[in-house]
Amino acid sequence: MMKNNFLKYMLLTVVVMSSGCNKFEEINTNPNDATQVSSAMLASGMILNITRSDISSTKGFMQPFLLGKYITWGEGQEGFQYNRLGRTDFNRITLLRNITPMEANATSEGLRKSYQALGHFMRAWQFFMTTMQVGDIPYSDAVKGESSVLKPKYDTQKAVFLGVLNELDQANQLFAEGVNFEGDPIYGGKTDNWRRLTNSFQLHVLINLYKKTADADLKVVERFKDIVTNRPLMRDYKDNFALVYNNTAGQNYPWSDVPAGSSNSFVKSNYTMLSNTLLGPLKAMNDRRLFYYAKPSSVKITAGVSESDFNAYPGVEPSDAFSALQTRRVGKDYADLNNRYVQLVNAEPVSVFSYWDQQFILAEAAVRGWITGVPAQTYYAAGIVNSMNFVAAYTPDLADYHHNMKMDATYINAFPGTAPVVLAGTNEQQIAQIITQKYLANFLQGVKYGSWFENRRTGYPVFTLNASTNLNTPSSKLPLRWLYPSNELSYNSVNMDAAVQSQYGGSDDTNQTMWILRN
Repeated sequence: MMKNNFLKYMLLTVVVMSSGCNKFEEINTNPNDATQVSSAMLASGMILNITRSDISSTKGFMQPFLLGKYITWGEGQEGFQYNRLGRTDFNRITLLRNITPMEANATSEGLRKSYQALGHFMRAWQFFMTTMQVGDIPYSDAVKGESSVLKPKYDTQKAVFLGVLNELDQANQLFAEGVNFEGDPIYGGKTDNWRRLTNSFQLHVLINLYKKTADADLKVVERFKDIVTNRPLMRDYKDNFALVYNNTAGQNYPWSDVPAGSSNSFVKSNYTMLSNTLLGPLKAMNDRRLFYYAKPSSVKITAGVSESDFNAYPGVEPSDAFSALQTRRVGKDYADLNNRYVQLVNAEPVSVFSYWDQQFILAEAAVRGWITGVPAQTYYAAGIVNSMNFVAAYTPDLADYHHNMKMDATYINAFPGTAPVVLAGTNEQQIAQIITQKYLANFLQGVKYGSWFENRRTGYPVFTLNASTNLNTPSSKLPLRWLYPSNELSYNSVNMDAAVQSQYGGSDDTNQTMWILRN
């Protein structure tokens, strides 16, 4: 009897659904929700992915600066602080599936060109960031799952870089022809800003090819000169590719613990200590950014050292044993993060590429002889001045935030010409100065893992290798790359294995030298 009743209920359900299905979508459509994904929505998602998603949590924000030796972390022994690189992922590439519908849903020819330009920029950005971690990656066959390419072949790193450069060329042209678009939380959809970013970012890609200037296909120096001569570039720090934070829930500065009791409030547990890698050069050059980046040691203040004295800010060595750093932490004689980073929900916009990056790249190119006409010192000074102006502009005028060592216009403008800041010595010594200043400017800023990549590329600033604490294998070496993703091992192993064999003799380990690092 129960079975018969169940069958009658199922039949009744089928009849009801059959007779009412033509009205189902109408009845269940929320008039307040979008029924179709728009180009603007897809654009927002992709832009926020590279400007916010990676650093949306305190730990996510902190980890690249552990790898870059700016800070230490006391909650537990962090692998990045001690040079442990594991498997990466290709999630950046997966995100690019949204480009085709973003372009397809554009409502005018001008918008279609702008969204196409944004798509090319996003592809260039994500493929560049991915290849920088591992070497060869899927490029020409990537993001073609709908075309049944489920196991994409790997392209050589050279081919990927050629593709990235060409995509940025296309983005520049299309942004020039397009119109302002919706869905952009950074530049408000202004194609002029995006075009400038595109060209400045291409300079960044090219400087990473500095060992490949003899390659006739890449035309590194020729491309670099053409961009500098003929294309619009970023103009000052206000053009930074940076996300601005505010007091809206979920939109607070990543290190902020406001409102009290938020998920980031453990920052107040003093897990961070600033490193000598950061503080040493600031002290050596009497650089007042130190007083905006750091807060003084309570031990030094109790002993009578002024908060305006560089000696009140002792740094630590990130490669020291975790137990030794914990002892140092308990003793409280170290410089920590400035209170403004914790107390202000909108402490400062966080850039993933900035005007000062561009200027330091131009300075390096001038020293290398790629461009002429403007002295390297001019570019170098503009990078430093804009970093300092940015810090000063976003720091409230409170003693707790600048420790009575304010940077006014007179100080900032004179600083790049003072000894030992001014460029001097051999070309190699000048490049060391440029990369050091880029490092200092990118405290809590910059391309993800950017300072680590710069150290890998140039050797500056010097990172201490402590074989007794180094978690790389062997401990006598600093790592050079991440390992390929575990998903590739599971689902695309034939193509991945071929790439590992052709690049690294079959050994997918962290010490292998990828193509861009070879002379």
